[in-house]
Amino acid sequence: MTDKPNDLLLLAGKVLTIIMQGFMAIAAGALLIATATILFAQDKIDAEIAAEFQGTVEAFPTLSVLGLMALALGCVALVFLFFGKLRAIISTVGEGDPFVPDNADRLNIMAWMLLAVQALGIPLAGLALLIAKWAEPMENADITVDAGFDLTGIIMVIILFILARVFKHGAAMREDLEGTV
Repeated sequence: MTDKPNDLLLLAGKVLTIIMQGFMAIAAGALLIATATILFAQDKIDAEIAAEFQGTVEAFPTLSVLGLMALALGCVALVFLFFGKLRAIISTVGEGDPFVPDNADRLNIMAWMLLAVQALGIPLAGLALLIAKWAEPMENADITVDAGFDLTGIIMVIILFILARVFKHGAAMREDLEGTV
């Protein structure tokens, strides 16, 4: 039986995961709309850039921008799924049965998802740097790219892989205990 503070903590966890999934859905929608806009208005974008900057700026880097947006959409989708797995784990904790093989699998998948997000950050940063370099000649363009090694993300991946093993071992121990009783 869980006491009241634990119930509030689990509720807060569920609410936060739903909110984060909502943000990810909004981000995915915005990326899809922006992608469609760029694809359908590419000629107009190029014409306006040519007219405004009269040859001082190269053509709009459509492929780089679309690549960046596709990678960002991949990251957003992974984070959306990550929070879905986390909410499923929170539900099993609320039910009083967290050491189940499904949670070990969920944690393992979550670790792979975060590792993929970390890996996607490398080409994302590269494309962002290309776009920032393209925008340098523009007077009011102030694009900065924060590209660096995310130690916190890597540590989180390692922690999730370790927790997956802990949960797998805990589930196996519980099965052994139930078999001996």
